[in-house]
Amino acid sequence: MTRAGWRPWAFDPDEQVTCIACGDEVARDDAREYDKHGDRWSRDGKQFEYLCKPCYRECCHQNRDGLEEKLVAADAGRIDQRTFLRRFCERAADDAESRA
Repeated sequence: MTRAGWRPWAFDPDEQVTCIACGDEVARDDAREYDKHGDRWSRDGKQFEYLCKPCYRECCHQNRDGLEEKLVAADAGRIDQRTFLRRFCERAADDAESRA
């Protein structure tokens, strides 16, 4: 059954989501979608994470092509912060050198 005006990506405004930056639980209507692949307009088959509006406003909205791949390659969230930062910086430096 199809409702008039229904969109497959419509959400329940009463749904609660958790902000991935601060951990606060907020109404879905008070959150912004975060797509770790950087393409929130391709919606098929995706599950989005969310940022509360204050955290979203603090985010850098610059192009982040390749960022997710660098984070995964540096083992983000799986190793201690110091090791992660070293690995991430090494990869970023390698990328900068290859573009020069």
